[in-house]
Amino acid sequence: MTVAEIARDLEMDVVSGAALTDRQIGGVYVGDLLSWVMSHAKDDDLWITVLTNLNTVAVAVLSNVACVVIPEGIEVEEATARKAETENVIILRSKMTAYEICIKVYEKLKNQNGYDRN
Repeated sequence: MTVAEIARDLEMDVVSGAALTDRQIGGVYVGDLLSWVMSHAKDDDLWITVLTNLNTVAVAVLSNVACVVIPEGIEVEEATARKAETENVIILRSKMTAYEICIKVYEKLKNQNGYDRN
């Protein structure tokens, strides 16, 4: 499943990286402690966080996540959106809670390819 498909199906706004949304999603990771995310998120994860500062972009790059999703309609700082564009980081924004996003993405991944990632 691609970032574009998730964004469309779950009615998420694309804040940055619109031209890159053909990237495949491999799983889901949720976390706000950036050092923890860097050591635990996997390549191609859809990363859900409430953090919208510049450090979020740096962690997304270092962790090689497919995209960053900001839940609950939280506004993304303009400087963060600009930096994400220059670093080729996709940021999506959703009105859903992190929990709701996790469930819906998991269901889509499981239905599409029998997702069962440990």
